[in-house]
Amino acid sequence: MLLLSAPPDHHTRFEDALAFLTGTVLVALAVQVLQAADLITGQIAGLSLILSYWGGWSFGLVFFLLNLPFYVFAVLRMGWRFTIKTFLAVALLSALSELMSQFVTLELAHPALAALTAGILAGTGLLVLFRHGATLGGVGILALYLQDRTGLRAGWVQLGFDAGVFVLAFALFPAQTVLWSLAGAVLLNLLIAMNHRRDRYIAT
Repeated sequence: MLLLSAPPDHHTRFEDALAFLTGTVLVALAVQVLQAADLITGQIAGLSLILSYWGGWSFGLVFFLLNLPFYVFAVLRMGWRFTIKTFLAVALLSALSELMSQFVTLELAHPALAALTAGILAGTGLLVLFRHGATLGGVGILALYLQDRTGLRAGWVQLGFDAGVFVLAFALFPAQTVLWSLAGAVLLNLLIAMNHRRDRYIAT
């Protein structure tokens, strides 16, 4: 009964577990779509993809390591509950990304389809995680903190950070690749900005 009941403004552990699986599967699938089309995205996931392409390293490992410093901020500003949830979500995404890379093969006819699909998958996955009190680390932690404290939409904060990622990407990838990737990232953050609002959804 403990796992199936909770105050009306909180999720049960079962609900959190199912949401974490749902959100991370969607984002992990988005990563596979991006990699199949040689595209990137923003935030720490984007930096991880850039480094994985550049150095030939595992996306899952790079993503996990780049997130470690952000947990200090999360503990200090967001509390242990949020930090633990985020750590678990990041670890699960890293594991699922590695697993999918072994079993999932995708072919996409045009990068526009990849950008659209990845943006929708990742945006939806992040929304699920946000609404269950977690992020996928990195700038998402800062974005949620600023939204809670100042009202500045998390999607706009993330989009601002993404601008820096894509400036770096222009120095490393063909312009067409970066532009399609940017379109997908804009779509992702628009979905978050429109749908993640405390005045519409308050459960944690």
